[in-house]
Amino acid sequence: MDLVQVAQRATDLDRAAAFYADLLGAPPTARFDPPGLLFFDLDGVRLLLDVNAPSALLYLRVADIDATVGRLRAAGVVVESEPHAIFRHDDDTLGPAGTDELQAFVRDSEGNLLGLVSHRS
Repeated sequence: MDLVQVAQRATDLDRAAAFYADLLGAPPTARFDPPGLLFFDLDGVRLLLDVNAPSALLYLRVADIDATVGRLRAAGVVVESEPHAIFRHDDDTLGPAGTDELQAFVRDSEGNLLGLVSHRS
């Protein structure tokens, strides 16, 4: 079984498209408006921004959490929680062994909470 798609609420598709294109470094892959659907490809998993979807809590892996949070803050994004270590991976069960998992939380353009995740040795 594979994860195919995750839906997230987006009340303004243009605003959400700009936010996620900047964050993900890639443009949307498809848009259907009406009915209000915008898609991004996350390495084979579809991120659906949908005017009728409920809010979800997404966690996205980023290469450099400090740089990503700094860039988003400079763009006016609300940072709810600064990057901080939440867990040390002693084995490969949930992440690379011997690394700390760092997380930060920001608000996307639609007010949804978004988790950012990075690993550091």
